[in-house]
Amino acid sequence: MQPKIEQRNKAIELRKQGFSYSEILKEIPVAKSSLSLWLKSVKLANSQKQRLTNKKLASALKGAKKRKDDRIKITKEIKDKAQKEVGKLTNRELWLVGIALYWGEGSKEKDYRPGSGMQFSNSDPFMIKIFIEWLLKIIKVSKEKIYFEIYIHENHKNNTNRAIDYWSKHTGFPKNFFFRIYFKKNKLKTNRRNTKNNYFGLLRVRVKNSSELNRRIAGWTEGIYGNY
Repeated sequence: MQPKIEQRNKAIELRKQGFSYSEILKEIPVAKSSLSLWLKSVKLANSQKQRLTNKKLASALKGAKKRKDDRIKITKEIKDKAQKEVGKLTNRELWLVGIALYWGEGSKEKDYRPGSGMQFSNSDPFMIKIFIEWLLKIIKVSKEKIYFEIYIHENHKNNTNRAIDYWSKHTGFPKNFFFRIYFKKNKLKTNRRNTKNNYFGLLRVRVKNSSELNRRIAGWTEGIYGNY
């Protein structure tokens, strides 16, 4: 019986010093129900309560960081494996990829607007880069026929030079190819997250005298649909 009393007294003393239940259980290996019974009448000072609060917060942050690190590691493993599954693209595969990209993000000729040239718009720099490679290497469009338009929200007027630098870097085209900038009116409320330093607007890729090419792409698209 004596050891039990000594354990109880030691537990009470540790609790008065501001130790948490888990910390006390490491020192005194008893059932948690017994510990709760011993300590239910022990009052803690504000400084001791703050220590326990800080400890819980630190533990929560540590747990959150571990979960984040685990998620990043798992995501990287999945993406690395998926990248290897793709392998090197043939020219035909890249040709089909480019058609599919334009099918989703390119402008199409309308009956009420015949003879319209091709336009491809997106804010993803990797998609833009693949599409430009498709134009230059697969479709054999000359670089001089390509030009760009930037669409950016009007509250980013002071960041236009930064946006031009960004798109010039990702496309590999000199800055003088980005001579048209259009400003979009801002909504009072928006759910967009990319409104600060990571916002560079939307890039529109255009090709001069490309109405015939636009019609060919439409034919290729119909070919994919007809033969899938």
